[in-house]
Amino acid sequence: MQKTVSIQLDTGTLRLDLKPGRIPLKRLLGFAARVSSKRKFLLVSKILGKHYPVSPRMMSWSYRALARAVLKSGAGHNSLWIGMAETATGLGYGVFEAACHAGVQNALFCQTTRYHLDGVERLEFVEAHSHATDFFLYYPVDPGYRKRFLNAQTLVLIDDEISTGLTFLRLIKAYQAVNPALRKVFIVSLVNFAHPDDRSALETQAGVAVEWVCFRQGLLSFQDSGNARLDAITVNVSSNADCKKHLLAWPGRLGMVAPVVLQAEVLKDLQPFLSGNGADDSRPILVLGTGECNAPAYLLGRTLECNGFKVKVQSTTRSPIHQGSDIGSICRFEDNYQDGIPNFIYNLNPADYRDIILCHETPLCASLLDRLHTWHAISARFELYPETIYPETAHAKLHFFRPR
Repeated sequence: MQKTVSIQLDTGTLRLDLKPGRIPLKRLLGFAARVSSKRKFLLVSKILGKHYPVSPRMMSWSYRALARAVLKSGAGHNSLWIGMAETATGLGYGVFEAACHAGVQNALFCQTTRYHLDGVERLEFVEAHSHATDFFLYYPVDPGYRKRFLNAQTLVLIDDEISTGLTFLRLIKAYQAVNPALRKVFIVSLVNFAHPDDRSALETQAGVAVEWVCFRQGLLSFQDSGNARLDAITVNVSSNADCKKHLLAWPGRLGMVAPVVLQAEVLKDLQPFLSGNGADDSRPILVLGTGECNAPAYLLGRTLECNGFKVKVQSTTRSPIHQGSDIGSICRFEDNYQDGIPNFIYNLNPADYRDIILCHETPLCASLLDRLHTWHAISARFELYPETIYPETAHAKLHFFRPR
């Protein structure tokens, strides 16, 4: 039986007509008002690890469940898995990693990005409703990875939620222009609220088999309240278009063929920086990712959890949201990618945590140091080992630092 849910936000009324599903909606989603003239609501995921703190165990479960659903239907001999920036880069990597552990062969993972990499060929497309509409999908530089990129039989597109599917259609068409051998597309999300007409249009225009994978689905509508005070609020979230190569250590933007493995000594290296309260402090450790580079926070959080620590994972974002509804607090600070734009962390109370570990790929900068001092946090800078050291796997190190 279909269920209707109405959510009153400061920007308007959101209505969801839900199809039956096994997972209660309140376990998957909260809701908030978005700072945007194009789309004034936000579905706040409770399992994504972005705007809500989430246990690594819950994140792992979602990755495995979505990966299994794709593999059950057949990922083909060669597959390209794409996580959508910014919000779903961690989700995309997690689903790809779970698929690799389940035995998928000849798979390549890439993530879209909002950052410019000079001298690297790319596909360009836009997400019309986003707070920042420029997206880039770069061709892998490695010749073997590039060959997989251009010859995939199956495309697995991964996002946290889908409202129309238009962004995916634009990406599919751009990709088909360079790979006419594409035979099947999976559209994977935590929730899917695309209208049947939008789904049908995507399937028709794609011209290949399309399969939709999600936990809950239904229809979505929004009635704008015309709140002039909120409509007047704007936030600059646009990149300055400078090349960011020197700042980016996470390999997802240029292709990955294997999951990342953290160095075996990660806990030994981290231990001296943790607070000395130990078993006397029952609060969890919070591991924070940054922007598009949130997968290392999950990897470290999972390692800690598997070794008996209580852990939550979350990430900073440049997506602006109004306080209220499921956004209890907002912390605003300058980004660490030299764009000079605000970044945010939502629903963070530092007193709730024994320690905060800030995972980042960029070098330490004034913005990161400010956060480390304010939160009395530990820095964990991500570094990928050269392939000459570990040619068969993607090994990485976290460099820990805690300012005094």
